[in-house]
Amino acid sequence: MISDSGESGFKKLNTINRRMFILSAAKAVVFFGIVGRLFSLQINENKKYLTLSDKNRLRESRLPPVRGEFIDFFGETIAGNLRVYQLHVVPEQVENFKYLMVRLKDILNFDNKKLSKLIKKKNKQKPWETLVISENLTWDEFSKINFYLHELSGAKPVISVGRSYPYSESYTHILGYVSQVSTEDLINNEVIKDRNVPGLRVGKSGLEKKFENELIGTNSIQRYEVNAYGKRINQIDHVEGKKGKNIKLTIDTEVQNLTRELLQNKAGSISVMDIYTGEIIAMNSAPSFDPNLFLYGIDEKKWKQIKKDPLKPLINKTLSGLYSPGSTIKPLVALSALENDVINPNMIVKCEGKIEMYGHTYHCWKKKGHGHMKLSNAIKQSCDTYFYEVARLLGVDRLNLTAKKFGLGEKVLGNYYSNEKAGIVPSTKWKKENIGQNWYLGETFITGIGQGYIQTNPLQLCLMTAQLANGGFKIFPKIVFDKNQETVEQIKYKMLKSAEAKKEDESNFAKVKDELLKSKIKQYSPLYNNSENVKFVLDAMFRSTNEIYGTSYASRIDNPKYQFAGKTGTSQVKKITEKERELDLAIEKIPYKQRDHAWFIAFGPYKDPRYAVTVLVEHGGSGGKTAAPIAKKLIKYVIDRHDLREEYRKINLKS
Repeated sequence: MISDSGESGFKKLNTINRRMFILSAAKAVVFFGIVGRLFSLQINENKKYLTLSDKNRLRESRLPPVRGEFIDFFGETIAGNLRVYQLHVVPEQVENFKYLMVRLKDILNFDNKKLSKLIKKKNKQKPWETLVISENLTWDEFSKINFYLHELSGAKPVISVGRSYPYSESYTHILGYVSQVSTEDLINNEVIKDRNVPGLRVGKSGLEKKFENELIGTNSIQRYEVNAYGKRINQIDHVEGKKGKNIKLTIDTEVQNLTRELLQNKAGSISVMDIYTGEIIAMNSAPSFDPNLFLYGIDEKKWKQIKKDPLKPLINKTLSGLYSPGSTIKPLVALSALENDVINPNMIVKCEGKIEMYGHTYHCWKKKGHGHMKLSNAIKQSCDTYFYEVARLLGVDRLNLTAKKFGLGEKVLGNYYSNEKAGIVPSTKWKKENIGQNWYLGETFITGIGQGYIQTNPLQLCLMTAQLANGGFKIFPKIVFDKNQETVEQIKYKMLKSAEAKKEDESNFAKVKDELLKSKIKQYSPLYNNSENVKFVLDAMFRSTNEIYGTSYASRIDNPKYQFAGKTGTSQVKKITEKERELDLAIEKIPYKQRDHAWFIAFGPYKDPRYAVTVLVEHGGSGGKTAAPIAKKLIKYVIDRHDLREEYRKINLKS
């Protein structure tokens, strides 16, 4: 018999044993659970956690692609690249954004205005989007950031690539500029979207925009190891991106720089073109602006200053500016009249300073008139009265056809520049379709002296002059160098063969003339009916510059090496009242905006022409006094550089 106390002890022991068993079992479960979890982490999920660990330790970043460069005809870099130091922050990776900003403010010493701007910018974008704190740090600033990086959680110092325009304003209207990629750029261009990284710069205008896809290059990728503070301690790998394509232009930087100097403190344009190859040697619009200002965001004050400048530096006057050509159109009017057999060179017109027609008075620039004039002398002295009569006999529609053949009314470099304007070469049909009115004889008069509805840009007049100077053959201007460009000797040979073929087919030509005018004329095809008519006009232009009483006689060069032929032009910007005509004020006494534009077109050297030149000075007054002296300096310099250019051409074509 077991006592009560024994039974109680036995029960107590069983309870203890049971509890010990449960506890031991629990310990075993926990132990095996831990072991199992460790096994899972170490063996089964090894790759997963190794990857997560590497993500914390290893970083990968895409760098901005290295942009291709622009080089001039002689191989000089006119738009290149330089290394820039930037600071980026990804807000979602920052523990205390306010603290970070205040700390960066102290380190980089920027003001409250910039701090406020950065905070506003951060609030407008997504948390995971990169906030660019500074796009162009100095080396000292970049070094300081790296030194304090252990206390700047989320800050990323970045070495990037920036654009550099070493000739600043000289090339602005040719090259355009690059600036930070916009939403519109990403939507419209898949290449930009694919290669976009914080701080990327893309073309916004000019050739930078036109050749964006060739210039942009591909991204470099770098992988590196960081410590617990995110500071880079070791580079693991670097995949080099491919640099964008270099674009070689036909421009001569030395000539381009001279055009800038010649237009200093003026508004206007200068163009220089090879009359055979169509290569553009220089193309300048003044005033201009420094494209380097746009690389990292232009200062608001500077931007307002550029926008409000009355001389309009943002407008490419060479391509976008439309002006009445004034008397520079007279050689073409004369050619059209000769080609259409409505006059002969010996036709005489008496100029008395004005003519009356249906109650309207049409004045000649020479108040007392030129007296009896023949065609050559009328071109030489730029007699308006003579050309009123020529225009009357010719008619605006026939002039329209000739003008379009020689390059007026159509874009010259439209494939390269979206901002180029075609201009207007009026006709009876044009006026009816665009204005809804009939054409009047008085409008033919003023069209014949380059006034009224007719509007051209300076490059069109340069092309017109080039095609007259090469003997009247079609060329297609280019600004990008072509390694397959034919030599001048080959071009002249093709022109000769084209002229011979036309002569053989003279009897047939009259029948197909209208069809040719409607279709696109092939390169090096004759634009004339009779080559003697072109020679006559060129001779008259020579006399205009090199004989006494010629309107540009004061700018002549007697040395045959530099001798050139040209034609002045004065383009009215407002109708002159009788009172103003009587006053005959000196240009200095006329308000700037009411002064006439000054034109000059030329080609040289005369004996063996090679280059055509157009000079426009807005509100410059007389073409003979303002534009022709500029052309004189320019032509001499271009001819002096001719042999050097031809030497480089041979090297370029061989390479």
